[in-house]
Amino acid sequence: MTTLSVNINKVATLRNARGGQIPNVVQVACDCERFGANGITVHPRPDGRHIRYQDVYDLKAALTVELNIEGYPSAAFIELVKRVLPTQVTLVPDAPDAITSNAGWDCIKHQAWLSELTDTFQAHGIRVSLFVGTELDNIAAAAATHADRIELYTEPYAAAYATDASTAVAPFVNAATYAAKLGLAINAGHDLNLDNLQFLSQNIPFLSEVSIGHALIADALYMGLEATIAAYKKRIG
Repeated sequence: MTTLSVNINKVATLRNARGGQIPNVVQVACDCERFGANGITVHPRPDGRHIRYQDVYDLKAALTVELNIEGYPSAAFIELVKRVLPTQVTLVPDAPDAITSNAGWDCIKHQAWLSELTDTFQAHGIRVSLFVGTELDNIAAAAATHADRIELYTEPYAAAYATDASTAVAPFVNAATYAAKLGLAINAGHDLNLDNLQFLSQNIPFLSEVSIGHALIADALYMGLEATIAAYKKRIG
């Protein structure tokens, strides 16, 4: 079964725009859990422009579903993850000022460092996922780090989906099939929405998890959070 992890960064963005605790990030996360989300994803950045480090501690204390912490493995991030002990850490190669993740790791270039990070987090009982593209040699290098999973960066699929869905998804099918043969589980995320998610889910084999934030929170403004989560879960079967 493919699980749905809801990224609540945009909820924190809305809160931070005005100050205070409206909307309440922890309450929204708990509501997502109550409405059927299988996990919650957060991506705390150094400037605290959406999810803050304190939010991560508060969420860990409140949730019973999986907590997935995404981020660039700075010293402060590593320490946060080791203290919070989420179910999963997803390592991304973002620069500190990145608006959003826009590329996967070069696992060949950074294999030694990623291996060291993987060992560190796994020693604390944390599942490790590496954010990557679809290049097979890069996926082989990801597997060599002994990470548990990869998260396929799906923006190229989303951008090409409306023009030719079958061509758009083909590299992701190949990547997932190859990764599974190497013993990696497969997550996916970035620019997935109600239009393109079902086709991806139906075609990518061995898909363990999708992480969706921006589109889901935007849809919830119109549909309501409960109905939106139900719609996304329906798309992944």
